[in-house]
Amino acid sequence: MAFPPRQPRGTFNPRFKKEQQQEHRTNHMIKVPEVRLVGENVTPGIYPTPEAFKMAQDEGLDLVEISPGANPPVCKIIDYNKFIYDERKKKKEMKAKAKTSEVKEIRFTPNTDDHDFEFKCKHAEKFLQEGNKVKAHVQFKGRAIMFKERGELLLLKFADRLKDIGALEGMPKMEGKRMHVMFAPKSQKAKKADTGIGKLIKQEKPENNNPS
Repeated sequence: MAFPPRQPRGTFNPRFKKEQQQEHRTNHMIKVPEVRLVGENVTPGIYPTPEAFKMAQDEGLDLVEISPGANPPVCKIIDYNKFIYDERKKKKEMKAKAKTSEVKEIRFTPNTDDHDFEFKCKHAEKFLQEGNKVKAHVQFKGRAIMFKERGELLLLKFADRLKDIGALEGMPKMEGKRMHVMFAPKSQKAKKADTGIGKLIKQEKPENNNPS
């Protein structure tokens, strides 16, 4: 048995859907009796909503509610389309600048020479400046495990080199045949301070043994 056709509930209002999607109440959507006007080209103060709406119309602009939780709500007289465009553009630029921090690895051996050390330091500095973390480790192979102190000295020297841009998250730790440390980027507002790591580094060079 077929059901009779449903009667239309009312006249279609194409503006209704658009209003539901707006991020702010504007113009006739603002139902409160009075609003607080702020912004340029107006005398800040509390106005009856119809008067504020007429002021916006006279300027060929919109009355936009920017702080609905205030008492009375705070409004501005602005070009709403331009306002939304600028807001979305700003959010898009912020999103583009936002970067997920990655962990970049720097590998050393107990016998890393000065040239290679400097090369790796420059890479680590670049990684930290880009907002990434840096994990540095010394890999011990075979009899090289006997020279753990040399690896620790190397990592402390590395930490001292990065102290102005990288925050050391802990002293060198041994895991299996690998000793490692982690660095996080320092805030640009953070004051540069001597961590005292340089004092931990012995002035004497380690023995010039060359473990295989």
